[in-house]
Amino acid sequence: MAERTEAKPAEDRRGLGTIERRQLLMLARDSIEYGLSHGCRQPLSGFTDAVFRHHAACFVTLTKAGALRGCVGTLVVNQSLAETIAYFSYSAAFEDRRFEPLAAKELALVRIGISVLSKQQPMSVASDAQLLKALSPGKDGLTISCGRHHATFLPQVWESLPEPRAFVSALKAKAGLSSDFWSPEMRWFRYEVESFSEPG
Repeated sequence: MAERTEAKPAEDRRGLGTIERRQLLMLARDSIEYGLSHGCRQPLSGFTDAVFRHHAACFVTLTKAGALRGCVGTLVVNQSLAETIAYFSYSAAFEDRRFEPLAAKELALVRIGISVLSKQQPMSVASDAQLLKALSPGKDGLTISCGRHHATFLPQVWESLPEPRAFVSALKAKAGLSSDFWSPEMRWFRYEVESFSEPG
């Protein structure tokens, strides 16, 4: 999954209601529809409720027939939740370099998912063994930072990598490091997500 790095923590605000989730998913789809029609990002308006003005990191994931079609997000918190979701919905549809830009004929087949991140918590670990013991599979998102090497896995990645050692090894590989690499400069952070998706 693609992401911006050089993270700073998100505020820990959880518990979006059903109506709020529905509105944010509509905002994400509107952002993509606008991009298809105009070839640029949609100017954001409305969404004056405090929940949408809240600043939070998030990822937007697109799937098509159950397969990944785009996923882009950020660990950097510098916009409101509504602005962040609108921005990365467009990015997931048109700027994920692993995929061709979304075509208009695909839109009806795409399902949108949103993950709102809690505040990242630094982990005090001095070895792979300590890290593996400290992790909560299925619950923790995990970020690695070591010099110019940065990567993150959302908690959803546990579904395909349920074993902690495989999860950590794959995250190291994503960051451009070998599976057995360890350095005192390595920094690890964990977080949780509030995830919700369109039905279907």
